[in-house]
Amino acid sequence: MHRSTSSLAAVLLTAACSSGYGGKTPGERQLEALRRQQAISANGEQQPVTEGPQELYVAAGCFWGVELAFARVPGVVATEVGYVGGHTPNPTYRDISRGDTMHAETVKVTYDPELVSLETLFNVFFDVHDPTTKNRQGNDVGTQYRSAIFYRSEAMRAAAHAAIEREQMRLGGKVATTLEKIDGAFTPAEDYHQAYLAKGGQSAAKGEEAPIRCYG
Repeated sequence: MHRSTSSLAAVLLTAACSSGYGGKTPGERQLEALRRQQAISANGEQQPVTEGPQELYVAAGCFWGVELAFARVPGVVATEVGYVGGHTPNPTYRDISRGDTMHAETVKVTYDPELVSLETLFNVFFDVHDPTTKNRQGNDVGTQYRSAIFYRSEAMRAAAHAAIEREQMRLGGKVATTLEKIDGAFTPAEDYHQAYLAKGGQSAAKGEEAPIRCYG
């Protein structure tokens, strides 16, 4: 079952980021997604009924590549990486790397709902990682690498739940993505991690189609 969308696919996360599934590498999956998606069009895709910039919090493995993928999407006005979902106050990267704080490497996506829909952003989220593996993306293993969508409002919870259900149907019920309420704060990661791949020379230009290399 193919996803039907007119959004811009984020980019290609190469096989160096995680192992393939469904017989295809992540790069091949991203290429398929890119071919079936285009920059925002007027095909009647419903936009959220909101005013002003909105925020989406997602976890999909190492946050470097995920952040760059979202930064390239037209309508996304800002991205920031950080930590959500755990019990240690003001965690550091060293803290969450132990895998016992229950924080996830998370990307905070600030977007303009008049320019990009939540459906588009959820499609980007599912396209840039393997949502069928629990607490793992490729060689990165631990709860900090889990697939998750975080919410603060009931409206976001409902939208995220619907997106997960759609992906469950598309993948035959194999999705391991969790839906989690943000009980505490979003703790920004250290400056070193912010826009890490863009600082390393990979383009964050809107609509950029070049494959993403996870480690510089």
